[in-house]
Amino acid sequence: MRAVEQITDAVTDHGEGPVWSPAWGGLRLVDMLVGDLLTLRPDGGVDRRHVGRVAAFVRPRRVGGYVVATELGVELADDVDGAPTRLVPVVSAPGIRMNEGTAAPDGSLYVGTSAWDQAPGAAGLYRIDPALKVEQVLDGVTISNGMGFSPDGSRAYYVDSGTGRLDVFDVADGRLTDRRPLVERGREDGDLDGLAVDAQGTIWVAVYGAGQVLRFDPAGNLLERVDLPVPHVTACTLGGADMTDLFVTTSRGGLGPGAHPAAGALFRVSVDVPGLPVVPFGG
Repeated sequence: MRAVEQITDAVTDHGEGPVWSPAWGGLRLVDMLVGDLLTLRPDGGVDRRHVGRVAAFVRPRRVGGYVVATELGVELADDVDGAPTRLVPVVSAPGIRMNEGTAAPDGSLYVGTSAWDQAPGAAGLYRIDPALKVEQVLDGVTISNGMGFSPDGSRAYYVDSGTGRLDVFDVADGRLTDRRPLVERGREDGDLDGLAVDAQGTIWVAVYGAGQVLRFDPAGNLLERVDLPVPHVTACTLGGADMTDLFVTTSRGGLGPGAHPAAGALFRVSVDVPGLPVVPFGG
């Protein structure tokens, strides 16, 4: 069983979207429904920047700076430590907000949504190309969550938490094709949430409500389970000096005064296989 280390206090209400990038010197994450972007300091503290009602995920940009998903779109910052200065609108439907997303090997950005009330089928998945053109690629989504690509870029892995599945797509000419289930689990066992893909092509998936991160091989076989001391595990990424630190975000949102003291903290687990370098957004 792998040792799990708590490396911050409970610094988030709903921690999400961890990502490691040398561009900003290490790890960033979001406090999603507070609307804050957090940067981890070496002493375990965090620096915070408020970006709006929602901060759903963050990625570096190829030209420098970063892109952060806010409530209704994504915002671009030209400096890694500066404020966003430009909004790219994505959705305008009432009751819909941004949720998880990632950059693809071709430099495009995939951004998912969720209804505030998590109404089934009300959300979608969108692609923003480097020229900032927005197109919807999936509809009928409930809670668009983790997404990642295989090391060779030929497959994409995707979680809509409303389905209880981890799905896989083939990637052809930068487009997602042939969606099919890879892993199917009942939601009574917790909701599949954020994910990360390592250099061997295995997929690490956070399970919200179960206090776990599960690791699957590309065929969907369960390889291992990492147990955390708090139930609401939201997302994970691989980083650190040799890319073998699994960072895991958690939430205390909705748990009330009886929440575990560590709910909302960031955790770290040492693993054997390194992660992949973060792909920057080309826009």
